[in-house]
Amino acid sequence: MANILLVQGANMVWLGKREPELYGTTTADELDTIVRERATALGVELDIFYANIEGEAISRIYQAAKDGIDGILMNPAGFTYAGYALRDCIRAVSLPYVEIHMTNIERRGTRSVLAPTANGVIYGLGISSYLRGLDALLDIIEG
Repeated sequence: MANILLVQGANMVWLGKREPELYGTTTADELDTIVRERATALGVELDIFYANIEGEAISRIYQAAKDGIDGILMNPAGFTYAGYALRDCIRAVSLPYVEIHMTNIERRGTRSVLAPTANGVIYGLGISSYLRGLDALLDIIEG
């Protein structure tokens, strides 16, 4: 059974309330349920971690690596354009990493500083970005 860490970056805890015209009305709790159900169906153990502070995300990723996590799925959200320390952490742990975004960040003029470290990036598909990202990460882990 694969063990995956989903990191939800800055501001994701406010999903469903913050800019629903961009991110929809699905709440963070509802999204967690949707992703957990998919993980269970895939036979994946999933840990979901929300961080509004970059250092907390970094500490959680290093701990997950020590604990033997198989891969990282992350929506860096507010860390997307300034998360250089988080990028360095991802490089350091050398784990499979898939980056996801609900919106088309290219259309919004946002460049991810973390994307160059990713095995793959999925964006612009709303909640489906999470499900497709989970599938993709599992494919990478299983080789």
